[in-house]
Amino acid sequence: QVQLVESGGGLVQAGGSLRLSCAASGLTFSRDTMAWFRQAPGKEREFVARISWSGGNTYYASSVKGRFTISRDNAKNTVYLQMNRLKPEDTAVYYCAAQTGPNGYNYWGQGTQVTVSS
Repeated sequence: QVQLVESGGGLVQAGGSLRLSCAASGLTFSRDTMAWFRQAPGKEREFVARISWSGGNTYYASSVKGRFTISRDNAKNTVYLQMNRLKPEDTAVYYCAAQTGPNGYNYWGQGTQVTVSS
């Protein structure tokens, strides 16, 4: 049974930082591409960042590039999202996702709320 469990969300002032974690189980984690998405109220879910199985390749949405950093620890089956210089528009539920095959992200976590106050 695959499980992705996010943690680390919360309320922070604009300009602050948070680090999200996503603990995975039931996957061959070290072989899977992992990603973070987010969904703000009234908006569609959007891509934030992804990281290759080795951690050697990362890609970011333009809205977060230079402020957010995705990383992973394959020994701990965990992927992280370090979020710096947070803005009110970063307020959303953040989801961890795993791509275990060729057809996109097929496993999702339950999400963690991030709220940035101005």
